[in-house]
Amino acid sequence: MASSLTGPALAATRAALSAAMADNSTSSDENTEPDEVQEINMEAQAEGIRTVFNDPTNFNVKHPLYSSWTLWFDSPMTKNRNMPQTPISAVPQTPGPVPQTPGPAGAQGWMEDIKRVINFDSVEEFWGLYNNIVPPSALPQKANYYLFKAKFRLEGIIPAWEDEANKNGGKWSIQLPKDKNRNNVDKMWLYTMLAAIGETFDPSLTSTDPSGPPPTSLITGVIVSTRPQFYRISIWTRLAPGASDDDVKLRERIEGVGRHFKTSVLGYLEGAKLGGPLATEVEFLSHKDSEKKGKTGKKIVV
Repeated sequence: MASSLTGPALAATRAALSAAMADNSTSSDENTEPDEVQEINMEAQAEGIRTVFNDPTNFNVKHPLYSSWTLWFDSPMTKNRNMPQTPISAVPQTPGPVPQTPGPAGAQGWMEDIKRVINFDSVEEFWGLYNNIVPPSALPQKANYYLFKAKFRLEGIIPAWEDEANKNGGKWSIQLPKDKNRNNVDKMWLYTMLAAIGETFDPSLTSTDPSGPPPTSLITGVIVSTRPQFYRISIWTRLAPGASDDDVKLRERIEGVGRHFKTSVLGYLEGAKLGGPLATEVEFLSHKDSEKKGKTGKKIVV
């Protein structure tokens, strides 16, 4: 079956697959003795390989992502219900019991209405999930998808400001009027997820010295929200620049995330003005400033 993906989605997937295959090749070379010739029947191997593009439900090749991820969901249907009501069908569920919702007491009440859908850690599992999930354009009003990393702790990062990985961070977000973006929001959300799992949001991850220790990604998760008159897509970060001018490097790194989000993911020109009725620019605000009721913190706009 030929892939129906085009543009950035196909490029991002191919890049992830190529990187994973290169890693596997390197590992095999390391296990081979210097004078040993390793014979591989490539034709026989290829005949048994079924990727997610050949068979979306019965693929047997998995290429690991850099991080594990968890998809969460909530909507008016999930509130005060004992059983999860998720907009998903025929998705291979992660074996084992669903972990109890972690986090400080301040997040517990709100998190009771959010349902964990699935964990995944490979390119194939992501596409198996995506092929069976309701797109944002078809979600009910006041529904949200939360895609957050699960690598840093066993139970993962929960989509709450109070989580240890989020409490010192902030978010890039854009608000899009529904009537003008109903045909675009699904593609925007797909590209946002691909940039997150492909670790392309944070430019410092690829621009640092490869011989040194790898930096920790700024990205903790991404969210899409549907509201009566608009959609909102957000990128959450683990750090946010302070009010002082001393935090220049972090601010530059945060701005790099925002520019990549605006131009490479959403597809807008860097200097384009997007604000208007029910619409915002691509804006960053720390979680601490967001918590200040009735007060507007200092935003970064790209």
